Parts: sequence; structure tokens; C-alpha cells
Amino acid sequence: MKIHNFCAGPSILPTEVFEQASNAVKNLDNSGLSLLEISHRSHAFVDIMDEARDLALELLNLKRSNYTPLFLQGGASTQFLMTAYNFLKKEAAFLNTGTWSKKAIKEAKLFGKVDVLGSSENENFNHIPDFTFSKEYDYFHCTSNNTIFGTQMNNFPKTNIPIFCDMSSDIFSRVLDFSTFDLIYAGAQKNMGPAGATLVIISNDLLENINENIPSMMNYKIHADKSSMFNTPPVFSVYVSLLNMRWLKKMGGVLEIEKNNRKKAQLLYSEIDLNPLFKGHSELKDRSIMNATFNLSDDNFKDTFESMLSDANITALAGHRSVGGYRASMYNAMSLDSVKILVEVMSELESKI
Repeated sequence: MKIHNFCAGPSILPTEVFEQASNAVKNLDNSGLSLLEISHRSHAFVDIMDEARDLALELLNLKRSNYTPLFLQGGASTQFLMTAYNFLKKEAAFLNTGTWSKKAIKEAKLFGKVDVLGSSENENFNHIPDFTFSKEYDYFHCTSNNTIFGTQMNNFPKTNIPIFCDMSSDIFSRVLDFSTFDLIYAGAQKNMGPAGATLVIISNDLLENINENIPSMMNYKIHADKSSMFNTPPVFSVYVSLLNMRWLKKMGGVLEIEKNNRKKAQLLYSEIDLNPLFKGHSELKDRSIMNATFNLSDDNFKDTFESMLSDANITALAGHRSVGGYRASMYNAMSLDSVKILVEVMSELESKI
């Protein structure tokens, strides 16, 4: 029975990745050892880590001469404070576009002054606010995609101020000029792999400007100097992320996966816009291709709709409590066929009026 899983995270992964990962748990590359029992200092895992780091840069069209990729732990939540710990000396600028931005702002305030350049909180984060730079900052922090509210940044500033971006939910989903960014971080569990690993890509210039009088586990330079092996890394999560990146490369890379992602998003948003029983939460210009948020225009249809979803084997469509309604997460591994099934159910509901 095919389950159409629209969960916002931990999210689905390609079937072949699950199969390869399960085989490695039993026997990694015919070594006779499980992936879960090999030493993280062994040649086998060092090769896995090196390939994962190199492939992350390759998929984003970045070079080792300019950027250092790291696999760390603690999720984006740790990066909220780690970025500030390493780089906030006087004042940082933030764009407040949702729950995760607010959390990042809260953590940064522990280390220095924060200037919120724009916020859409008064409209329940249904759009990306306009903003301008009025002065110099240590860095500018933004969140590229907002899973809860279904918005996504399409434009990033051109500035001499270092740009930090939380890409946890749309990493590897679309083509951008990633050299625009000085630091990118992404928790694996949204669009890259299982929970446990966090990808950080940091410019080499930034690494040279770190205040080293901070705890070792919080210091990017120490992790860089140790090739992401300062402490025991999340072996399973890094390996599955590698498998997923290999799959992505085989599919044609970020350029090809973006085409598929846009097809899925266009199909669903067209139904939301044309079907009088549904209304979208986010403004048209800022809609996310990863997370579509929408509500019923008449809650009297709620029980019927949810019964139909269950009959169609559609799961994890419930929206976050901050928005209510429904949220369809359409990450890279989500098939167009699954989105078609959802649209068919929505269309069928309209025919019952």
C-alpha cells in the first residue's frame, strides 16, 4: 500500500536511499560490519565524510578554495546560537519571517545587539517583508524557506555585509547563486537525510575572523581544522545524507530537481486557487515550493475532507497550530504522482458540494 507522506519533517527520502541505508546497517560495502558499529576514525567512514562534504559543495556549485563544508550536530537550533557566538561582535541584522527566525533572533540577543530589519509577524508571516540596510552589521541573517507558514525568499540582498542563511527546509531544492552567501546551514531532516546531522557551509574568509575565545564545540574553526571529526560525528545521518546527495546528482542535480519541484508546486497551488473550498495562507509572490499552506474556506467540510484523505492513504497533511488548516510538504523525494493524488481528492471534495 502506497502512503503519500506530506510530513514537514522528518521527511520522506527516495526509496533507493532507504534500501541502500538498510543494507549498510547490516553490512557496509561487504565489509562484514554494520555502518552503526564501524569506527568513525576508520578509513571507511573518513571516506564517507569526505565524499559527503565534497558532494555538498559540488551540488551547490561551490569550491573548496572558497568554502568549507561541515557536518555538525544539534540541528538548526544550535546554529542559531553558534553563528552569533562566532561572529556577533557588535550588532547583527535579522529578517523575521517566522518561528525559526524568531528563535534565531532570541539566541543572538544573548551575544550582542540585534536589529530586526523587517517582520511580517503582524500578518501571521504570510509574506516576506521588504527591508533595507541603514548601516554596517557584523552579518545579516535570514531564513530561506518557512515550513510553518509556507513562504520562501526569492530574492537575496547584494551587499558587502556577510549573509547567513538558514536553508534547513529547502537546501538542494532550487538553483541559487550560493556564492552570495557567507554561511549556510541546514538540518538534515527536512530535505537531505535523517535527523542528527546539520550541514554547515562557511566561507574560508569567515573562518579566519572567528573569536577563538569560545568553547571548542561552538568554534567553527576547530571543527573545520578537524574535518568535521572533532568529536564523534552522527555516522548514520551523514551516510544517509550522502546517499541522498548521490541520488540527487544521478537525477541531474539541483537544476533538474528544481524543475520537478516547481511542477509539483504549480499543480497544487492551481487547485488551491481554482477550488472555492480552499484558500492559501501565503501571498502569491512569496509562496514556497517546498511547503504549501492552505485552509478550508468552510470548516463544515473538514470531517469529509479528512476522511477522504485517509481513504486515499494521504498522511501528515495537518497544518501547524500557528496557521491551522493544512500543509503539504513537497520535498525533493516527493513524487509528482503523490501530489496528483492530493489534488484529485481536493477536486473530488468540490464535486460533493
